[in-house]
This record gives sequence, C-alpha cells and structure tokens, in this order.
Amino acid sequence: MRYCAAISFTLSLLFSSNLLAEKSTEESITKGTPIKSNNTPESTEHSKIYQEQTWGLGVLMRNAEIPFDTEADNVTSFVPMMFYQGETFFIRGIEGGAHLYQKNDWQLNAMARMRFFDIPAEYQNEVQGDTVDLGFQARKSFSKGSFFDVELFSDLEGNPYANLSQSWYFQHNSWEFMPKVSARYKSASFNSHYYALTSIADIPEQNIGAGIEVNAGIETRYHVAKNFYLLASVNATLLDKNAYESDTVNQRWQSEAYLGFAFFNDISKAKKSDLTNHGYLRLAHGWATPSNIGDILAGDTVKDEYNNQLSSIFYGLPLTDELFSLPIDIYLTPGFVWHWNSDVQDSEQEYVLAIKAYYTINWPVRWRIGLAEGLSYASDVSYIEASEMERKGYRPSELMNYIDFTVDINLGDIFNMNALNETWLGYSIHHRSAIFESASQFGRIKGGSNYNTVYVQFDF
Repeated sequence: MRYCAAISFTLSLLFSSNLLAEKSTEESITKGTPIKSNNTPESTEHSKIYQEQTWGLGVLMRNAEIPFDTEADNVTSFVPMMFYQGETFFIRGIEGGAHLYQKNDWQLNAMARMRFFDIPAEYQNEVQGDTVDLGFQARKSFSKGSFFDVELFSDLEGNPYANLSQSWYFQHNSWEFMPKVSARYKSASFNSHYYALTSIADIPEQNIGAGIEVNAGIETRYHVAKNFYLLASVNATLLDKNAYESDTVNQRWQSEAYLGFAFFNDISKAKKSDLTNHGYLRLAHGWATPSNIGDILAGDTVKDEYNNQLSSIFYGLPLTDELFSLPIDIYLTPGFVWHWNSDVQDSEQEYVLAIKAYYTINWPVRWRIGLAEGLSYASDVSYIEASEMERKGYRPSELMNYIDFTVDINLGDIFNMNALNETWLGYSIHHRSAIFESASQFGRIKGGSNYNTVYVQFDF
C-alpha cells in the first residue's frame, strides 16, 4: 500500500477544510500567485457565502537526466498538477498538506510530496520507484513572497532526509520568477535505497553512507491572457560524494526541467467575494465495463461479465464561477469510492482528489456537462483494471490519473418543484488511467478502468 498513508492523509484534511480562502502572500509559480480580494459581500439565497479561492490546474512535461550508468541518458514524464490555497489546507502541484501553526511570518506545515526516481523508462513499470514522501516543514516568510524552509521528511519505507532551502519571488509585468537554492541531507539508508540501484542492476547489495547534495533552480510563469499561463522550470543537482561513488552512478550532476501550461486565477482581476455556485454532495453507483472511453461515448458499451460495481460520495468546494469570462463553475472535489466484493474481487477502497468544471445550458431546462481531472488511489487494483493490465503485460499501479465525464439535469425544472431546484440527476464515466505510458508516477501503463455510473447531486 505504497501511497495509502499519503492519499488518505491528504483527503481527510480536505474533507474537513474551512471553506474560506487564505489571504496569503507566499504564492508563486507552484505555490499560487497573490491576488487581491474583494471584500464586499452580496446577498445570497444560500446560508453559506463562498469566496473565490486560489486555484490552478496544469499539465507539464518533465525531462530529467538519469544519473545511473545506463544506456538511456534522459527520461520524460507527463505530469498533471493541481493547485489550491485555503485558510488551512493547500495543494502546490506535486505537494500538499496543512498549516498546523501560523503566526505572523511563521508556519509549521504537515506535508506530502511526490518524488521522482529517474531510471530508464523501460524499467519504470516494473520498479515503480516514484513515491510520496511525508514530513514537516517550518517556513519563515519575508517580504515580496520570499521564504526560508526547514524540512524533515521520510519516504514510505522509513528512509529519512532533511532539506534547507531559500526561495525568492520576483514579478515583472506578466512574468513571475522564483529562484531557489537548497541543500538536502540524505541518511545512509536513503542513499543506499535510491542510489545502489540493486533493484534493476545485477550487482551485489551496497551500503552507501550519508551525504549532502545541493540544488539550484528557477521557476517561471508567464500570464498569456485571462486564466491561461505558461510554466517552465530548470534545476540542477550536485550529488554527494557517497552517492556519486556508487557502482551504479556515473555522473555527479543531474538536471531537471519542466515545460507546460496551466489555468489559474486571472492575476489582473480581484477575487470575487460572493460566488454564484455553491457546495455540493454527490452520491453515485456504477457498473464496470471493459469498454474504453471512445466506445462508451459512441454508445457501444460491453457489460462486465462479473458485474463488478462501485458506490461513491463526492464533495464539491467552489473555487470560482467563471473561466475565460465564461460562466463555468470550478470545484475542488475530493471523493471516496467503495468497490463492492464480487466473485473475482474483495471489497476495495478508492480515494479521489480532482478539480471539476461544469457548464450549464438553460434550454429547454437546466442541464450541465462536466469534466474533472485529478488523482485516484486504490487500496487494491480492481479486477476490471487488473485483468486488462495482465493481458497487456503491465504491473498494475494503485495511483492513477482520474477523469470524470458527467451530464446531468435539474430535477426542479423537470418536475416544476421549487423543493428540487438544487437537485440534479446525472450520468458519469468514472475513469482511471495512466495517460498512455507517458507518466512514470502512474507506472508507465497504457489502459485503466471505466465504470458507467448514475448519481444524484445536491447543491447547498
């Protein structure tokens, strides 16, 4: 259960989150951008007033040098990223967590962070070395968005390390820059686990001593127009002497670069103090199908012969009610999914964290189309997914990309009943996949699983 502790920890935090956004000045490229807040409240029919949140959704290509003595020199990966900054909880691309303590310029944060293990692509499905680390961060903030961090982390197997880092923030017109320098102390067990590489190399097991590596890099973000931004970063790491002298390592320097785009709050506009969309609760039940998404959308769905089923509950936290000046409702939506036992599988749990967009069409009655993008972790891979992986010769991955296609209709409009004005009946495709072998963090897999589901959604 490689990711279970990290995913469960993050979702439990978000389910209990305060719904008002934090007025933070620490935001930058992967931390969000500071945006002014409009504090004039407006009347609403709902008891809860939702403010616009600091949010983002991006896709980036990551390219990293392989420091090991292998034929391949580089490895690339497709990395979807989510961003959210609340009063207590946050998501910053490949990391997230909670502010345990905040006073003046100091923070103490509990965090989970993804860390990549850069080996040749042909080994990544077998090894699945990308992992989520857990730890604590003490942060001292300075003026203009700069900060100093002290971190204590461990991987999920108990190999500890510590980070010291200093970051700066600069903005010029539509450009934002964040240079950063850091030093990492790696324990002997950490170095031995990640730099001996006995898992894919035919050599005796090594014990590598502890060491300190240093890193320098810069991230940048360019505001193209409205909610659309371009992102890029470059980093260089100097390995410590003990890691470099491992029998499997052949270079002292390792470089890393990201390039992509994202949707964020429009930096040129004040954040709204009263959104038109409100929170929701969605209850769903679904049936597995071996059909792919293209076949499902074409109406050519094949029934799963073992009738595997799931039930789910999703919560929707409003982030904004417009995108590119269009009336598109955006939500942060954590979810819990129960996969029922059957003749071929035991009951399993799935945890989802995603950002969901809805577009409402007001003819002839209100109906909506929706799309969510995020992460899904399964306590055990379902039969419908595992059987496909077995046919294709892949090792399954508990962590996968998550997509949710939906269409629903307002029951209040259908039955002309005011009591049902905030109730929707809908259909969704619950989809897990690994993005066509392009993502190392999902195990370099092609394929996944699909469930046709029906749901009732209640706005409040």
